[in-house]
Formats: sequence, C-alpha cells, structure tokens
Amino acid sequence: MNDNGLLELAAKAAGARPDEGQGEIGLYFGDDGVTFEVFEAGAWRYWNPLDDDGDALRLAVKLKLDINSYASTNEVSAVQHRQRGNYERCFERVEDDPYAATRRAIVRAAAEIGRPE
Repeated sequence: MNDNGLLELAAKAAGARPDEGQGEIGLYFGDDGVTFEVFEAGAWRYWNPLDDDGDALRLAVKLKLDINSYASTNEVSAVQHRQRGNYERCFERVEDDPYAATRRAIVRAAAEIGRPE
C-alpha cells in the first residue's frame, strides 16, 4: 500500500470522514489525490503523521497505541489492543532514522485499525 493509502486509512481510524471537514481531521479528495488536514487553533493545516512527529504522537494517543522499541532487533512497533485479546502490531526496522520508523509503525497500526472489515 502506498503512503496516501496508509494515511487515508489512518485518518479514518482517527475519525475522519471524506469531504466532511468536521471533527479533528478532514479528508479532501482533489485532482492530485488526497489532502489531509487537521483543525487546530481555529485553522486548518496539513496533517501527515508519516512526516510530523506531533501528528504521529497525537494519532498514537487518540488510538491508544503502545509504542515499543527493541534494541536487540533494531525494530520499533506500534500495537493497539482490541477487545477479546485481539491486537494489531506493526513492526518497522530502524535504519538511519528511528523517528521515521516510529512514525511509520504508528501509521501502519492506525491503518490496520481503519481498514474496512
């Protein structure tokens, strides 16, 4: 899945609905693809938890994700515990940028939560 697909599913997991622009995150489908925006401090701004540490942290908190770092395997994971012991765990290998790996793990876990059943 490409990054826009991950972001779209992650935004849906966080409660966004296409073209509504209501709530905290809005999804807008334009000629160039999907634009993601968040309403903060009375204004809309671009939302991209793959690139922005703050957006990723707010997404992790909203979805109650646990973030883990594994020094022995040089990986990071994001996991969301669901009812009845089910959970979604997404691992990312840490290469040069541990922050980017953590953001991607968060977005991937959120995308799994937002994926239609």
